[in-house]
Amino acid sequence: MIPYGRQSLDQADIDAVVAVLQSDWLTQGPTIERFEQAMAARCEAGYAVAVCNATAALHIACLAAGLGPGDRLWTTPNTFLASANCGRYCGAEVDFVDIDPLTWNLDANALALKLEAAERDATLPKVLVVVAFSGQSCDMQTIGTLAERYGFTVIEDASHAVGASYAGRPVGCGEFAAMTVFSFHPVKIITSAEGGMVLTNRPELAERLRRLRSHGMTRDPAQMTEPSHGPWYYQQIELGFNYRITDLQAALGLSQLGKLEGFIARRRELAARYDRLLADLPLTLPSAQPGAQSAWHLYVVRVQLDRITLTHREVFEALRAAGIGVNLHYIPVHLQPYYREQGFTEGDFPEAERYYAQAISLPMFAALTDEQQDYVVEQLRRTVG
Repeated sequence: MIPYGRQSLDQADIDAVVAVLQSDWLTQGPTIERFEQAMAARCEAGYAVAVCNATAALHIACLAAGLGPGDRLWTTPNTFLASANCGRYCGAEVDFVDIDPLTWNLDANALALKLEAAERDATLPKVLVVVAFSGQSCDMQTIGTLAERYGFTVIEDASHAVGASYAGRPVGCGEFAAMTVFSFHPVKIITSAEGGMVLTNRPELAERLRRLRSHGMTRDPAQMTEPSHGPWYYQQIELGFNYRITDLQAALGLSQLGKLEGFIARRRELAARYDRLLADLPLTLPSAQPGAQSAWHLYVVRVQLDRITLTHREVFEALRAAGIGVNLHYIPVHLQPYYREQGFTEGDFPEAERYYAQAISLPMFAALTDEQQDYVVEQLRRTVG
């Protein structure tokens, strides 16, 4: 089975983890800070805060933005559950903005119209989670302008987009978002086995993010309510969480970061090959967002069902039967039972629903060989050609 995504590890990654195992620090040690500093430097960001996974990163980013009960978070329906759930963890209401029919990212034009209506109704969002779907940023310049006008905080969920760029700068630099979240799950661009990170340029956000990932505790006397009792003393000054990453994970992530440029180059090569090899098939191929350079976490095609005799599911299952581990990213979040209970239903976000009825994620990972990719194309051609 050729999977849709997988990690690429080598002996250097293994040696990095073993070195930590043989050190004095397995967690809360210096490797975490080195990983954070290296990622911040790579992304041209002021601060980076590593946590146990990207869902935790989204959660504390929302809290750092001040999201709470009575507030609203908006995001795209074409994403993993965590992009919406992070708002619910904070007690906020969640709503969605439909996707662009070309890029399959949150539609900035639909956002502008929805904001106009929300301003009239006094229902503006406090936080907008924009998702760099498949590794490609949204129209962040337009979204940044809208954020300034309407006063909401932009969190870019760039879980797919480590190594991507937008407007000539790395995703994560913070030019158009207050905070950026990365994921280091094994199928992502680089991995720390599990892990996530929040990047920001605002020192007050970084300080609170660090506190929130570790039980809301501080050892800073300036933040305490009374003088320190001694060198051992700490205070919990707010409700936080145990969202810490380990030095083992940070060592793997740091080692992987050194290979990022090669991973991205190979993914872009594979995407260009797919573009060439699939151009004549009854498929809609990915479209570029102007100014964005994708990291190509995913390569998604949409089956033009009006041009073939098979159903979407039949195409998907034929590829699986041929040993190709295709997947589907994503089921529209608003159609999940939990969100239906919040009042959402079919037809609320028609573009995301049309996308879901046609989309298939093809194998895309740095170790995918040309021969494996040719086999994927051959089987797809036999199925829909």
